[in-house]
Amino acid sequence: MASYLETAIDIAREAGALLSQYFNRGISYDLKGEFDLVTEADRASEKLVVERLKNHFPSHSVLGEEGGMRENSSEYCWYVDPLDGTTNFAHSYPAFNVTLGLERSGELIAGVIFDPVRQEMFAAELGGGAFMNGRRIHASKAATLDVSLLATGFPSRKRHENVNVHFFHQASMVTHGMRRSGSAAIDLAYVACGRLEGFWEFGLNPWDMAAGLLLVREAGGRTSDMHGGPAELRGPHIAVSNSLIHDELLALFSDVFAGRYRYPMPPVTR
Repeated sequence: MASYLETAIDIAREAGALLSQYFNRGISYDLKGEFDLVTEADRASEKLVVERLKNHFPSHSVLGEEGGMRENSSEYCWYVDPLDGTTNFAHSYPAFNVTLGLERSGELIAGVIFDPVRQEMFAAELGGGAFMNGRRIHASKAATLDVSLLATGFPSRKRHENVNVHFFHQASMVTHGMRRSGSAAIDLAYVACGRLEGFWEFGLNPWDMAAGLLLVREAGGRTSDMHGGPAELRGPHIAVSNSLIHDELLALFSDVFAGRYRYPMPPVTR
């Protein structure tokens, strides 16, 4: 298994260096759909990652963000986002990454998230712990929601139809605050290393969270859906935490799902 992780680290680092070259010179972007951005850097990074994986593991399936992937009957499947945080990247906002997660027969066994701006490589393998730049990392020890820092995200399209604003508002009232980085993989990595106590989001794709879910688990955190069931790569939502606040976080979500708002939304005034 170590060879899978080591290879993924090398590929992510190479793709990250490529993204940095594009980022430093500035690039334009196209729209895929009405709101989702895609850049020349996405395509170049995807091409590099897929070629490297194909060379090293020709029988493996590869699925990911930009669609130029391949799927076969292999028990091994790589979930790849060659540029997670495309909107940030396109606006020269320095919060983006490359992420690769490997699944074997439905179980996540290896994953990496590389932030080329901060030169931070997050890596984990099943049963082997979680690491940042070779140093073991652990989820935070915050024991209650009121001393926790949380993060979430919102979809690129149809934000006005997304219910997450209610969860965001309620959580922001009972915690140290909320963050929204624009990169689910980075948020998951930050839960794993203790910079955040928790994260949740609706409608993520498997490649957004595969590596991050494994990182959180291997760092001692807890993963589930927002009702407390298993965190599924193709599920409607996920919730992750340092494990200590998880039940309290789920209780908050339960109230919001049921329409029990502890803190009413303030009126809009002019």
